[in-house]
Amino acid sequence: MKNLYKHYLNSIGVSTDTRTIPEGSFFVALKGENFDANEMVDLALEKGAEHVVTSNKKYVGNPKVTVVDDTLKTLQQLAAYHREQLEIPIVGITGTNGKTTTKELVTAVLSKKYKVAATKGNLNNHIGVPLTLLSISSEHDIAVVEMGASHPGEIKELAALVKPTSGLITNVGIAHIEGFGSFDGVKATKKALYDQIAADNGTIFINTGNENLVGMLPESFDRLISYGTDAQNCLIDGHAVGNGEMLQLEWRYNNGIYHSISTNLTGVYNLENVLAAATVGCFYDVDEADICLALSEYKPTNSRSQVVQTNKNRIIIDAYNANPSSMMASLDNFQHLQHEHKVLILGAMRELGVAQDSEHLSLLKKISAVDYDEVYLVGNEFAKFAEQFPRYHYAEMAIDIKDEICKLSGKYILLKGSNSNKLSSLVEYL
Repeated sequence: MKNLYKHYLNSIGVSTDTRTIPEGSFFVALKGENFDANEMVDLALEKGAEHVVTSNKKYVGNPKVTVVDDTLKTLQQLAAYHREQLEIPIVGITGTNGKTTTKELVTAVLSKKYKVAATKGNLNNHIGVPLTLLSISSEHDIAVVEMGASHPGEIKELAALVKPTSGLITNVGIAHIEGFGSFDGVKATKKALYDQIAADNGTIFINTGNENLVGMLPESFDRLISYGTDAQNCLIDGHAVGNGEMLQLEWRYNNGIYHSISTNLTGVYNLENVLAAATVGCFYDVDEADICLALSEYKPTNSRSQVVQTNKNRIIIDAYNANPSSMMASLDNFQHLQHEHKVLILGAMRELGVAQDSEHLSLLKKISAVDYDEVYLVGNEFAKFAEQFPRYHYAEMAIDIKDEICKLSGKYILLKGSNSNKLSSLVEYL
């Protein structure tokens, strides 16, 4: 590993995609369901890779190539070795909902004082986390690493790789039940972040208003920084102000003065994400005025809590992730926003296993209690209930409703679903 690490240090960074490989990069050939980069080693070298890691044995003896049995495992081992050399603080973030938005907010806040390395997009899995770690260089003062999971044990593996010096779980909810088996399985998996931080004597940021999170804390662990809406029991407390489209709030640190912030995020459900970012900022000594500035300046661009005004309609786009808890939060928020002509375009929730039918039925019952102008439901998970809720529009895929939604005008539209539903592709028709 030491020799391989030297090649990594001599490179400009790690690449896994021959389509975008920069000259001088350290290329790791990965194999997926629909591709095998081990067949593209020559191309990587032609494009100027400083070194290549592959499982293709025909390159044994090539000084520009290291041949291994498992390239993914080698990538993870290299990331773990690199992590051992790092001496900077690392903030670990996971959760059912809001982890990417929270990661972005935390990064924005910390960037007011530090040079920050952070997870790009939602590269938060067994490939993305090692790549994030390997993107941290000597020029960085601090790192923010997002971790996601859809099966038991994944956060334990990722947290052991990251070894965060501090971190938080945004929340836990019903998601990926097909993989986790139950809500208890979700909590047990996410809890691994707390356990890793505790084992390394780190610091946990905790929303004390969330009973599930409090119940997941390691026994007798007291290196806690609390945040939430309870002014009596939180080091950082805050509350939403008004009930407008964009989240406005007041927050304070250690019973100091309240700071007012107008954000570019829609939804009161983002309050806890904003408070989490303020908490991390306070812990790492970012000036409170700079924290406010960072939070007010942040603009979502990733189909999460975005508001878009077209020449025909106003749209809330929250179309990257959807599960029962995030769906209910989005609908509750949308229901309370004032507009005469509201429309829902929802995508089906995936990976719910045995809970799939009951959760979609609960969602339909909630929708039916409100008089929306139109409701469009994308995915066969909804369509099986069409006879019970006949006045809604059903489609297998998002593109199937483009001709219908083109006619919408003067509407206030909630676009909510998982990225797999491809609801974002409908914005051009609205």
